[in-house]
Amino acid sequence: MSKFAYMKGLYRFGRVITYIILILCAVICIAPFIWMVLTSFKTNAEALRFPPTFLPKKFILTNYTNGWKMADFGLFTKNTVILSLACTIGVVFSSALVGYGFARFKAKGSAFWYVIMLSTLMLPSQVTMIPQYIIFTKLKLVNTYWPIIIPSWLGGGAYNIFLYTQFFKSLPKELTEAAKIDGANSFQTFWRVMLPSIKPVALCVGVMALVYHWNDFFTPLIYLNSTQKYTISIGLQFLNSTQGTARIGMMMAVAVIAMLPVLIIFFLAQKYFIEGIKISGLKA
Repeated sequence: MSKFAYMKGLYRFGRVITYIILILCAVICIAPFIWMVLTSFKTNAEALRFPPTFLPKKFILTNYTNGWKMADFGLFTKNTVILSLACTIGVVFSSALVGYGFARFKAKGSAFWYVIMLSTLMLPSQVTMIPQYIIFTKLKLVNTYWPIIIPSWLGGGAYNIFLYTQFFKSLPKELTEAAKIDGANSFQTFWRVMLPSIKPVALCVGVMALVYHWNDFFTPLIYLNSTQKYTISIGLQFLNSTQGTARIGMMMAVAVIAMLPVLIIFFLAQKYFIEGIKISGLKA
């Protein structure tokens, strides 16, 4: 056997091993979701049976109807949609504005503040949780949506600002200069020239923000006390605390319903997640 044939065979063997590992990792990641979907069609007795069964003996849909009626998930869904859209719009716009400032305006100390902003990525949310809660308590905004919405309109997060900054730096400066020649001020340049040019990163940030706020459990748990203001994530926990394993099939059915919008958004916007990875790798 020639050295070339040996190397080619070794390369193919390595690819086969790589694909096997990737398939096993994919199966491990997707197995809980598949189990959740299948359990949502089982009776409670079958869902708790040991050893467990993989496929339901009889597919039932009552778990979905009963779970939706058990708690007011129609109201929870409405609350989640309103809150998620308000936060997403704030994140997309405010982080774009801050990123544009860092990318296009070179003021004294701007590099220092950019590094400080990026350093907040290393801070866990628990560090700022108590000071932030105290601030909103003094402002008497607890048990409202404002403590969740306001931070989204004040920068939108360091990572999103970083994405926008990298993307704005990749755009030709001639766009800004042409707008100034036409008499546009800084905000008009940002709104009319730069924003239409950043559709890929705006969609990427928007999708990530929407998915995050749709699934957010911790923040609404801290600030919302009224059942009428609960989101889907809090509603699921509320249902779990009242029903628990007594109706595990119903719990899984409601969880599937809660995940469907996120899954649809993900499959429709996969390329924008990939675009976000590309953007974050651009040269600063």
